Amino acid sequence: MKRLFTITLTILFICFFQLNATAQEKHGSTLNLGIGIGGYGGYYKYANSTLPVINVNYEFDVAKDFTLAPFISFSTYSKDYYKDNNTYYTYRETIIPIGVKGTYYFDRILQANSKWDFYMAGSLGLALINSRWDDRYDGDKNFYRRGNPLFLDLHIGTEYHFNNRVGAFLDLSTGVSTIGIAIH
Repeated sequence: MKRLFTITLTILFICFFQLNATAQEKHGSTLNLGIGIGGYGGYYKYANSTLPVINVNYEFDVAKDFTLAPFISFSTYSKDYYKDNNTYYTYRETIIPIGVKGTYYFDRILQANSKWDFYMAGSLGLALINSRWDDRYDGDKNFYRRGNPLFLDLHIGTEYHFNNRVGAFLDLSTGVSTIGIAIH
């Protein structure tokens, strides 16, 4: 499964890097820093909770109105449990999704003002998960069922440009929805 993922990403990068010369409008060369929430779907489904998430990606142009953005996110979750005899134990989980997000911008089609960007995207990645129970826990260590570490999310979003260097974005997703700052 990891080999298929690596081969697919390699082919995508090779194909899109060759198209880079034809890109005319510049949406890329952008560092996006976001905070958001991940819920019951996607790679967070086994935590059974809505989690705060930090997301960072760097977007670059690969074709006209199309960008790729390698990304990394981070979230952590913990829950305390108590037994009848006044003992407690804690479950902790750290989730680090990594992958690439492909974005198509609809600015020309919508004839949007230059201050605005509108897009749809898909992201493909792998969630690295570290989960652990306290040593005092003597129950089922597989209580939280794992989702598939590979994921595919869909996005729709917008960015407002304050000037030619800084903007603010809202990205609604099937996995992690974020709001943040874009630095061009």
